[in-house]
Amino acid sequence: MKDTVKPAAAEARTRFARYDCSPGCPVEAALEQISGKWKGLIVYHLFEGTLRFNELARRIENVSQRSLTKQLRELEADGVVHREVHAVVPPRVDYSLTEKGLRLREAIMALREWGLAYPR
Repeated sequence: MKDTVKPAAAEARTRFARYDCSPGCPVEAALEQISGKWKGLIVYHLFEGTLRFNELARRIENVSQRSLTKQLRELEADGVVHREVHAVVPPRVDYSLTEKGLRLREAIMALREWGLAYPR
């Protein structure tokens, strides 16, 4: 039987397999998927709906193109973000949240409220 799983998805599954060890491990696995300087902001802005790369870059000030691309790729590999490439000239790429990503709403909004209550 031919394996039809994408390499990135297979790698993500393997990467998180080690978190089945103790009661705290699922928290560590969850935090690893959304850790990174920009991932939380990417997810937060995608709650508004589908955005193009440059729209995300404008909303997240001070992020480099390289960092944004890397964080989006990691979120896509972990099944949080869906990337859709449109075959047009110039190329158009849209990003949206998957069902898994949408389920982060409560957690991200709780972090937002916590940040409002305890600013730096």
